[in-house]
Amino acid sequence: MLKTVLKIEDGDAEEVGAGETAAVLASPAETAADCRSRAGVYRLLSGVFVEEPTGEFIEALRTPAVLAELAEAGLRFDADFLTTPQDMLLEALAIEYTTQFAASGGFPPVESVRLTGRYKQQPNFDTMQTYKRLGFVLQPGRFEVFADQLGIELMFVAELLERGATALEQGDAVTHRRLEKEIKRFWTQHLGRWVRGYSRLIERTAEHSFYREMARFLGGFAAEEIEAMSLRIEDTDQARLEVPKDEIRVEFNPNEPVCNGCMTDALSTTLSAPDNVRRLEEMRGLNKLHDLRDPG
Repeated sequence: MLKTVLKIEDGDAEEVGAGETAAVLASPAETAADCRSRAGVYRLLSGVFVEEPTGEFIEALRTPAVLAELAEAGLRFDADFLTTPQDMLLEALAIEYTTQFAASGGFPPVESVRLTGRYKQQPNFDTMQTYKRLGFVLQPGRFEVFADQLGIELMFVAELLERGATALEQGDAVTHRRLEKEIKRFWTQHLGRWVRGYSRLIERTAEHSFYREMARFLGGFAAEEIEAMSLRIEDTDQARLEVPKDEIRVEFNPNEPVCNGCMTDALSTTLSAPDNVRRLEEMRGLNKLHDLRDPG
């Protein structure tokens, strides 16, 4: 799937004889291009799950070139996506999004909900701290967005890949390796624990072929990313229809002041590092991973 979507060419690879070992090392330019291609897939999937799709997003997906790419990747949309008039399609997708992801009885694309049965649990706080540590903060959009929402987590990895590509293009291999480790850590601690099972659940329960096929695409992409990074991660989600609610754990010290200015010097230094001075906007402009030093 990835080879088709990311346009990874086999090239004119030489045949390897018996007993020989092939070691193919990509150049920095090739690795940077691969990072940006992967980031594009993360952004696409982020746009699918972060909220109900816009007309511009759907129009772009239904162009012949993009549909051909997705078909080569194994996606098989039905007529409900391919031939339905745009206004009717947008209405149908908005209803499906609400029913599947937002309404009571649905399956919210939120890590805390999938792993603990509740919103704003430890995964939400942990992802927020990771974003801050690397110089990003989630900006509010039209609706409340959780730090551990699927679209936000995917967008975060896309931004790290973009940073890594830029570092390579500037000859900074050290920064690229550091960002690679951050991506692996984020997959191990977050995405890898729930995305595969969740994608199977949505593929099974979606009524509209758009969400069914995009969920299948997400599952295949996640499996290939995990394999490519040589990670071993348990699928904690397990595509459960019902997730038991964990006991609520409240940690509160009544003697500790409540304020907005309790950032440590170490964290402040980390967030003001030169390589963190870059504004990062969410793909569809409604929510932003925003550099903390950008006044906009």
